Amino acid sequence: MHTTEIHQLLSPRAISVGLPGATKTDVLNNLIDLLQGHPLVQDLEAVRAAVFEREEMMSTGVGKGLALPHAKTAAVSGTVAAFAVTAAPVPFDAIDHLPVRLLFLLVGTEAAKSQHIKVLSRVSRLMNQEAFRERLLQAGSAEEVLTIFTESEAELLEF
Repeated sequence: MHTTEIHQLLSPRAISVGLPGATKTDVLNNLIDLLQGHPLVQDLEAVRAAVFEREEMMSTGVGKGLALPHAKTAAVSGTVAAFAVTAAPVPFDAIDHLPVRLLFLLVGTEAAKSQHIKVLSRVSRLMNQEAFRERLLQAGSAEEVLTIFTESEAELLEF
């Protein structure tokens, strides 16, 4: 699947509201664990290694309480995503030094570089809207998060 639509990449089982973890390492591990059993993930531990390797290069804490951990690896056969709202703010070495509560994980193949960039760009555009971030922080379920992404992406495409 080469979609750049976020709501098509996410599924309720890859979304967590109230993700536990007090440290960056904890929340990243718990976020990656949401991909357990995903049909496009061949090797979850290789995905984990790729995400942490990318994170060591530079923090993916992009500011405004958001982190966009991402990686490219042969451990997946297509683009996969996970999303979480943490139970509490987590120090993340973010660019603005603020703790993180929203995490969007994107993992794809080297061949899907263009799709990877488009999805990250789309997530960034949505997350730049304070009202969107607030809706996600208030969400009570994975299904509600998915609905928020679906509705907000439709509005984004109208412009």
